[in-house]
Amino acid sequence: QVQLVESGGGLVQPGGSLRLSCIASGSMFSISVMRWYRQAPGKERELVAAIATGDSTNYADAVKGRFTISRDKAKNTVYLQMNSLKPEDTAVYYCNSALYPLVWGQGTQVTVSS
Repeated sequence: QVQLVESGGGLVQPGGSLRLSCIASGSMFSISVMRWYRQAPGKERELVAAIATGDSTNYADAVKGRFTISRDKAKNTVYLQMNSLKPEDTAVYYCNSALYPLVWGQGTQVTVSS
């Protein structure tokens, strides 16, 4: 059974940085496309970044140049380095595996505010 546990969120001032982590349990993680999503209050969940099994990456236009997704297959962990944070980045952030699209973790809250 696959489980996803996100961590690393918090309160940060505009312009600051955070690194989110997502630990995946279960098999086949290393061959799965992994994605980070976010959901702000009153808004739909949106895709932020994705990383393929060959480590190619894609980003939403709103975060290009500021966020970096990466993975450590040996640790079954995917990361999201977030720099130059803006108030509009405030949301709950979730990771997700393309192999198990219905499995979600509890998410981690990111709040960008002065």
